[in-house]
Amino acid sequence: MKNLLGRVQRLMGGAYRLWFLEVLAVALCATPAGAQPFAYVPNHQSNNVSVIDTATNMVVATIPGVGGGPEGDAITPDGAFAYVTNSISNTVTVIDTSTNMTVDNIPVPGGPNVIAISADGAFAYTANRSGNSVTVIDTSTNTVVTSVTVGLDPQAIAVSADGALVYAGNGISNNVSVVDTASKMVVDTIPVGPTPNGAAVTPDGAFLYVSTAGSNQVYLIDTSNDQVVAMVQVGGFPANVAFTPDGAFAYVTNAGSNNVSVIDTSSNTVVATVPVGTSPIADAVTPDGAFVYVANSGTNNVSVIDTSTNMTVATIPVGAQPFGMAITPF
Repeated sequence: MKNLLGRVQRLMGGAYRLWFLEVLAVALCATPAGAQPFAYVPNHQSNNVSVIDTATNMVVATIPGVGGGPEGDAITPDGAFAYVTNSISNTVTVIDTSTNMTVDNIPVPGGPNVIAISADGAFAYTANRSGNSVTVIDTSTNTVVTSVTVGLDPQAIAVSADGALVYAGNGISNNVSVVDTASKMVVDTIPVGPTPNGAAVTPDGAFLYVSTAGSNQVYLIDTSNDQVVAMVQVGGFPANVAFTPDGAFAYVTNAGSNNVSVIDTSSNTVVATVPVGTSPIADAVTPDGAFVYVANSGTNNVSVIDTSTNMTVATIPVGAQPFGMAITPF
C-alpha cells in the first residue's frame, strides 16, 4: 500500500502537491491561531506596546510607532483594534491586532491618559488630564466627535453597560462627572474621596467602582441613582479596578503597597491581598476569568494572578514603566 501511494504521488506530481496544500490550508484555518487571548501593555518610557500571548506568558511582539508617553489602552469588543492613549504627544494610536501594526494616530489635545470603549464598539472615550475633558472618538472613522469639559484632572474613565453614560473620575475635584453620551453633556456630579484615579462598571451595569488614591478606598456607586452606597478599604494608593466576567470579584491594583486587593462584590469585603511587583498601576482579567494580568510600573514587568488561588503564577518582563493593560476578548 505504501509503495502504491508513492507511485500515485509521483504520477500526480504537482497536482497531488497542490491538493495536499489545499487540504492543509483548510485544516490550518479551522484551527484557532492561539488557545488564549493576547494582553497589550503600553510602556510609558519605552514609547511602545508589549504584546503578551497569555497561552505561553511570553512577549510575542513589541509595537513601536506609538506616541510619546503611552499610558492607557482599550480593545474593541470584536478584538480587531487596540486604542492607546499617548499623554505626552496628545494622540491616540490605533493598532490592528491581526498584524500588530499601527494603523492610525488620532490627535487628542489635553494629555489623554486613559481610555474606554463602548460595548458596541462605536465610540472610544479618553480622559484628558491637562485638558480637564473627555474626548469622544468615532471608531468607524477614527475622528474626534467632540470634547466634553468635566472636573479637574480626570484620571479615570468608564462606560455604562448600555453605553448611555460615561463616568470620569476627576483627581483634583475629588468627584466623578457623569456624561450623557447622547447629548454630550455632564448630567451629574458624584462626590467621592480624594484623588479618584480608577473606575469600572460591574458587568451587570448595576454599580460603578471608583478607586480613590488619597483615601486608600474604593467607592461603590449605584448607577441607578448615582449614590455612593459603600466604601471598601484597600491597599495604598489604589490605581485601577478590574472585574471578573461574572462580576463576582473586583481586583484593585495598589500602587503604594505593591499588591492587589481582591474584593468579593457580594459582601464588599476584601477576601485576599496578592503581592505583585513594584507600583502596580493597571490590570485586566482574561475573558474566561482564570487570570489577572497586572502592569507593574516600578519593576517593568507584568504579574499573572491565578484567580482560583489568588497567587502570582508568572512574572513577565516588558518595556520601561508599563502603565496600561488590556486583553483581547478571544
